[in-house]
Amino acid sequence: MNFLAHLLLSCEQEELMIGNFLGDFVKNRELPQFSEAIQQGVRLHRLIDTFTDAHPLVRQATKRIHHRHGKYAGVVIDVLYDYVLANHWTSFGPGSLEVFTQRTYRTLEKYLTVMPKRLHTVVPNMIADDWLVRYGTLDGIAYTFSRLQKRISRPEFLEDTLITLQEEEAALTEEFTYFFPEIASEVKVFCAC
Repeated sequence: MNFLAHLLLSCEQEELMIGNFLGDFVKNRELPQFSEAIQQGVRLHRLIDTFTDAHPLVRQATKRIHHRHGKYAGVVIDVLYDYVLANHWTSFGPGSLEVFTQRTYRTLEKYLTVMPKRLHTVVPNMIADDWLVRYGTLDGIAYTFSRLQKRISRPEFLEDTLITLQEEEAALTEEFTYFFPEIASEVKVFCAC
């Protein structure tokens, strides 16, 4: 799952959302500097990733595109699932995507000072460029993968992602429709603890 799905799967709790957002940006040894609720959000992020990576439908999707994207097939699936989520928001999210993202951006800004310094420019860029809504557009997906290509050792594996989306959109949408309610149920159990 990418940013949009992680932010949605935060039980509508601000600090849990912040931790869920930070999950890929903090190490275990750094957790004590955060509130217990943010630490719980980091744990939630990792639970979501573990559940997602092990799910048979996600593994099937990753395997299907491995020939084109190699070791980054899982990353491609994560981003493309956010595309599916954004385009089918009314089936999965509360209210409109635009209202959700504006509320989420306000929360991210509110907690920016507790985030690692490298996010102090990433988050304002995310807000200014409206990444979460743009995940639902081909331009937004292309932009996301162009940013990712700058950060990985084998950027050629992220070429042709729009071709993959075109070829796989129907299958990804069907898989996501079955998979997402399952992860949402897992998150509800986690949040009830």
